[in-house]
Amino acid sequence: MLRLTDFIIDCPDTMKLAAFYPEVTGRPIKESSHENWAGIKFGEVELAFIRVDDYRAPQWPDSEHPKQFHLDFEVDEIESEQRRVLDLGAKLQQDFIGPDGYGWRVYTDPIGHPFCLCRNKGVIWTDQGLI
Repeated sequence: MLRLTDFIIDCPDTMKLAAFYPEVTGRPIKESSHENWAGIKFGEVELAFIRVDDYRAPQWPDSEHPKQFHLDFEVDEIESEQRRVLDLGAKLQQDFIGPDGYGWRVYTDPIGHPFCLCRNKGVIWTDQGLI
């Protein structure tokens, strides 16, 4: 049986990027984080940031500089979450929200990695997870 333990993101400055995602997710940076490796725990899975020399940022949607990964975050209220992530340094790239208020928006984090805020019809999250 396989178990996902880490999702690792290349970056030029681990602590700078690690400071962004705790603000987005509300989860703390691991105390053992340092300039070469930083992480945030989500239950059994860690979102980790590893320092890479000569880092080359993705340029979404340019395929010459591929996105390398992206994260989707389901939200209850997209407008307030958008204001929050933009205030934290994210940049809105593209809007796929339909007239019914459902869909997703593509953003980039402070060093260019894309992520989405999603609002899907019929999805309800509680402290215990998806219902």
